[in-house]
Amino acid sequence: MKIIIGGDSAGQPLVKAIADYLSTRDDVSFEDCSPSGDTSGERYASTSERAAMAIREGRAERGILCCGTGLGVSISANKIPGIRAALTHDTYSAERAAKSNNAQIITMGARVIGPELAKAIVEKYLDSEFDPKSSSGPNVEAIDALDRKYSPGAF
Repeated sequence: MKIIIGGDSAGQPLVKAIADYLSTRDDVSFEDCSPSGDTSGERYASTSERAAMAIREGRAERGILCCGTGLGVSISANKIPGIRAALTHDTYSAERAAKSNNAQIITMGARVIGPELAKAIVEKYLDSEFDPKSSSGPNVEAIDALDRKYSPGAF
């Protein structure tokens, strides 16, 4: 599975821990879309856009984004039509993000959770799959219908 990861300056410590964890998994490859060099003009919306577009364009299957709280990157990624990003703060929310909501991106806050919990969240998320035939299938279809309704021509 191809993963895109990224974060702003506040999220970088967690992005590093996640990258270290992903490096241990044989079933994933990843790319870090975090800004490099001078990031004074960079906003988390730009990192979220890069990650979300990588997923929309098929260059990645899933994404993991971090900022101070996880809120800003989640809100930003959800502005990209066709993207479902979920703020996760425990393994259960990570599992449900995948299984119940078919979220392509999970987000986390480096000022909210520690690196060991973040690794467990990522593991649960990557090991969980959405089943469109499950009871959640119609809910995801309804989310997608709203997306198409308010983002005409984006698909």
